[in-house]
Amino acid sequence: MKKKQKQLTSVVTGAAGFLGSHLTDLLLKRGHKVIGIDNFVTGSVDNIVHLGGNPNFKFIQQDVTEFIFLDGPVDYVWHFASPASPIDYLQIPIQTMKVGSLGTHKALGLAKNKGARFLVASTSEIYGDPLLHPQPEEYWGNVNTIGPRGCYDEAKRFAEALTMAYHREHKVETRIVRIFNTYGPRMRLNDGRVVPAFISQALKNKAITVFGKGTQTRSFCYYSDLIEGIYRLMMSDYDLPVNIGNPTEMTMLQFAEQIIQATGSKSKIVHKPLPQDDPKQRKPDIAKAKKILKWEPQVKLADGLTDTIAYFRTKV
Repeated sequence: MKKKQKQLTSVVTGAAGFLGSHLTDLLLKRGHKVIGIDNFVTGSVDNIVHLGGNPNFKFIQQDVTEFIFLDGPVDYVWHFASPASPIDYLQIPIQTMKVGSLGTHKALGLAKNKGARFLVASTSEIYGDPLLHPQPEEYWGNVNTIGPRGCYDEAKRFAEALTMAYHREHKVETRIVRIFNTYGPRMRLNDGRVVPAFISQALKNKAITVFGKGTQTRSFCYYSDLIEGIYRLMMSDYDLPVNIGNPTEMTMLQFAEQIIQATGSKSKIVHKPLPQDDPKQRKPDIAKAKKILKWEPQVKLADGLTDTIAYFRTKV
């Protein structure tokens, strides 16, 4: 008789957030039992309401900086809890730092206690305003520790350092993903990031705000591509940081024009002063992800924007 395979259990911190909720959906689809943890500081019940009544999903409303006590076995811990937008850094800088430090410590403690594999959602922000382009994982970054973005950048840098300390001292199996700009349904409308900002302005036919001359670049990865890459990283046996993002780079001016076209908006573009420490260019070097994970983005920007705009039409 064939032995029944054990159902895997995943814990997702930040499960009600933009990426955490999409990750939860993917894990459930792949047969995992998921325990989601969130305190709704930036997450939303709307992102997980469709999981109500799912026998494989359990939700705990808790701040991850508090001790995480769970009964039963855990196979994977995915640490996604963190405010992640420029508005948050200005409004809740201390909470942002606490979730990156204390929250990561508690999540790692859970993984150690359960003998689980741990993945931390780090960020391209650890490269700061990069002096090297595109950014490979070996680049150490150019970060202003005391600037307005320092609370997020340093929290994530600390989270990476702590993850490696647990890996080396306690032999915890750890994975580090550095996430570059990602977009898609379930982003917060007013979180200050460029995709929701431009789309909501365009849908209301308001002026689209471009900072500086609009020559600064970003590269946008659709959420489904990103989550697939992260899943592959967790299931791989590679324990150093891996960039996951889309290397197709564009200027903010080009992006604003594309949004106007995609929404059929009457918006005009207006320029405002560049915020302090705003990175001038962002583009991942994804050679490692291609080689180790056999991963690269599949969704074209035009297709991803169609779904994202449709989502925002229901919210504006």
